[in-house]
Amino acid sequence: MTKSESAGTAKSNAGTARSETVETDAGTARITWHPAKKKARLVLAVSHGAGGGIEARDLQALAAELPAHGVTVALVEQPWRVAGKKVAPAPKTLDVGWRGLWPALTKPGLPVIAGGRSAGARVACRTAGELGAAAVLALSFPLHPPGKPEKSRADELLGAGVPTLVVQGGNDPFGRPAEFPADGAYELVEIPFGDHSFAVPKRADIGQDEAVKRITDAVARWAGMLGA
Repeated sequence: MTKSESAGTAKSNAGTARSETVETDAGTARITWHPAKKKARLVLAVSHGAGGGIEARDLQALAAELPAHGVTVALVEQPWRVAGKKVAPAPKTLDVGWRGLWPALTKPGLPVIAGGRSAGARVACRTAGELGAAAVLALSFPLHPPGKPEKSRADELLGAGVPTLVVQGGNDPFGRPAEFPADGAYELVEIPFGDHSFAVPKRADIGQDEAVKRITDAVARWAGMLGA
């Protein structure tokens, strides 16, 4: 069950953004919709990680760019974040929140790409099959905790069961591109020099704007091929 927030609508680079709250078994979540500028053919639903919100540079860039490609972007805030808590709950609770949001995400009647960054990417992978996601977008997938490659989460990524795009920073301590399984049924795009938040150092061969553009270009290209 959803209800529009009293904040109403707000202008954004992607057009008119509209927020709504959604009641889930994990608490009240929030979706900020960035509608496609032309006839929408997909919904890209992306959630944040365990250490930040939808203000992340990659999520904001996708919300600004993808609507021009016929993709409605839904930025999802998990209940813990809406409640103002600083620490994310256990993975199973994140899954509960995501499941509760799904009916609202499918309400437009379009195929939904389940996505997220970091912990949000894990949620999308774990639940894609049961929820009927058309595909998965995994931004900065945390393949393992920093410095602990033996604690791999590759099974979550490989178990998504739908077309999957991984966008990974070249210097991500949670898993560099070369560490990912070579035989996985997914596509991986590397953002050179990028860390877990896709920040690039000043000494890098590419600037921050170029790094972000590579993310949006990769996602727009991949989304354009879905269902083709």
